Amino acid sequence: MAKYKIAWMPGDGVGNDVMEAAKIVLDKVNFDAEYVHADIGWEFWKTEANPLPDRTIDILNNTDCALFGAITSLPKEECEKALIPALQGKNHVYASPIVRLRQEFNLRTNLRPCKGYPGNPLNYRDNIDLVVFRENTEDLYVGVEFFPLPDEVREAVKKHNKKMARFDKTPGDEIAVSLRINTKTGCRNIITDAFEYAKKHGYKSVTVVEKPNVVRETSGLMVRTAREVAKNYPGIELWETNIDAMCMWLIKNPLDYGVLVTSNMFGDIVSDLCAQLVGGLGFAASGNIGDKYAVFEPTHGSAPKYAGQYKVNPMAMLLSVKLMFDWLGETALGSKLDAAMAEVIAEGKVRTYDMGGKNTSLEVAEAVAAKL
Repeated sequence: MAKYKIAWMPGDGVGNDVMEAAKIVLDKVNFDAEYVHADIGWEFWKTEANPLPDRTIDILNNTDCALFGAITSLPKEECEKALIPALQGKNHVYASPIVRLRQEFNLRTNLRPCKGYPGNPLNYRDNIDLVVFRENTEDLYVGVEFFPLPDEVREAVKKHNKKMARFDKTPGDEIAVSLRINTKTGCRNIITDAFEYAKKHGYKSVTVVEKPNVVRETSGLMVRTAREVAKNYPGIELWETNIDAMCMWLIKNPLDYGVLVTSNMFGDIVSDLCAQLVGGLGFAASGNIGDKYAVFEPTHGSAPKYAGQYKVNPMAMLLSVKLMFDWLGETALGSKLDAAMAEVIAEGKVRTYDMGGKNTSLEVAEAVAAKL
């Protein structure tokens, strides 16, 4: 009987390509696991009006964690048109399966390391070592939205905030509203995770990235909570920055920063910027981590035009495997994989197109496997 059961979710597009590359490495290290295929993604939306079928939820409930490739998501109107004829016109609404997974399993922490490997021609600067902690279940991603704006919602908001009066003459069918919802518990959890990581790995500071000067209540809650949590970690400085300024400073002085922590939307944005500093989304891995379950995925999209061509860089997927090893407590395997990837990158003999090479996703994976 295998030591671990891993839900295997390739998803759409190049998700299949990079997952195939990951399997080459997993087999090479003789990782003691059973891989259970689970359906997720665009094809199941089109044929079942559900990109995350209940059978997949059942599989995740009976596995230790999941590896996930990528999904395709399109705007609301295009989602409706993509359904098979028998499902159209029945008020089916597309919802991102990865967002639903995060909420369904309370995968409250999104961990996104961005490390500049020596020899990578795409590095913005050498020695960049950034780790983004993104709150993963709240903020604008909760999906509490209105369009058109119902009169009762308008009046309820106006009753508690007079600023809503400026829209009195705007018809409801010309107003869209999305609620940004942050909780004290959500803020405390993600900030504590960031400080614990900094303490464990020797970082001297944690930077909370928000916009409290304008978004006073929700961003303000994050910053106020960060100040409270920081008191429990006297050896680690708390730095406070605004999201817009942070984007500038990361370009100007990326080596000044280590652990960043922020809310869901800002985390999504700033982590992509951090990824570009170390080579782009081909090097951007993430872990969606809860108290009892985790899903590991590269942060790039499904890139349908490249599907099946084995063209994209699989390093982000391999780095996601490394995060999975670490979460499972298989840190020796994680260190070996990290060293093998670093060696392949430093040698520069095997590279995908984004790094100026001509090798396939599978050839890169095979080169890493050879180092193992």
